[in-house]
Amino acid sequence: MAYKPRNNAIVDKSFYFACKIVVYSEELKANRHYEIANQILKSGTSIGANVRESQRSVSTKDFKNKLGIALKEAEETEYWLDIIDETNIYPVPKGMYEDCDELMRLLVSIIKNS
Repeated sequence: MAYKPRNNAIVDKSFYFACKIVVYSEELKANRHYEIANQILKSGTSIGANVRESQRSVSTKDFKNKLGIALKEAEETEYWLDIIDETNIYPVPKGMYEDCDELMRLLVSIIKNS
């Protein structure tokens, strides 16, 4: 069964970002960058997992906590992108930084307004 968009910007954007991360991680693995591939796979997919989990929060505090974790994971993902980019081990896909930054801005805004 394919993903059904939720008409919720942060849920949908974090899901599609995770899909891009999975593909990118596979490219890194194919080029024998296993450790960094695993790191970016964990942090990049964790963003969407925590966002999705936040949708079933039991309180506002729980909701903000889950989104706070997602924000930390987005920061970590950006860190790994920086490492990859700075070391020139493999090209960072066009738009990957922008997508990550957009997720971080959305998460900050949602957390502040909750």
